[in-house]
Amino acid sequence: MATLDDSRAGAAPWLLSAPALLLFGALLLVPLVLTLLLSFRVFSDVAGVQTAYTLKNYAEVVSDPYYAEIFLRTAGLALAVTLLSVLLGVPETIVLARMKRPWQSLCLLIVLGPLLSVIIALTHVLVPFMVMSVWATLQKLDPQVEWAGLSLGGSPLRVFRRVVLPQIMPGVLSGSIIVFALSASAFATPALIGGRRLKVVATAAYDEFLGTLNWPLGASIAVLLLVANVAIVMGCSRLAERRFKHVFE
Repeated sequence: MATLDDSRAGAAPWLLSAPALLLFGALLLVPLVLTLLLSFRVFSDVAGVQTAYTLKNYAEVVSDPYYAEIFLRTAGLALAVTLLSVLLGVPETIVLARMKRPWQSLCLLIVLGPLLSVIIALTHVLVPFMVMSVWATLQKLDPQVEWAGLSLGGSPLRVFRRVVLPQIMPGVLSGSIIVFALSASAFATPALIGGRRLKVVATAAYDEFLGTLNWPLGASIAVLLLVANVAIVMGCSRLAERRFKHVFE
């Protein structure tokens, strides 16, 4: 009887989350599976999408230097935005945490300021994700530890490097992963700010879908972007956990 009760108790979370899981599958997993199947379809300039399947679309994306340049440009853009978000977001969060109201709320609004160019625009858009990630970690930081370091003769820079930074590193790492993933897959900001001059992977997939109407090739580009993004994010997460294992514990 106790075993039956335990099994029912173990199944309760799954039953309660079943509606959300079904909604998640319908809205996210099903379109991804359909896109994956579409990426293997044969495309004809005359007849459009065919019922036959092929690997030609992936071979074209991987072997064509045009798409290689687009993927490298997207990776460089995402890396630049991530580094700028770290350099701007971490000091900004520390300053904001020490400000008094109403200046704190005002400066938080400035974070959502106007957009200027693609990297600056994406940095403006994604810095809040870095700020929020570091903010959550910074709230757990005991200020007395920092004051103790200063009272023992440490300079503010050394105290920040040896005391503050190691404790907020989980927030910095999680924010970096979020910013990189979002900037690598960004479409609206590069399309609106960069226009036709700056082509990234997301805009290249969009052009194939709506410009040349080559849906299988566009789906292949989208799938490769998703795979590359997931691989980079998971790899960085594993490396960060191993490198800063003592911090996460």
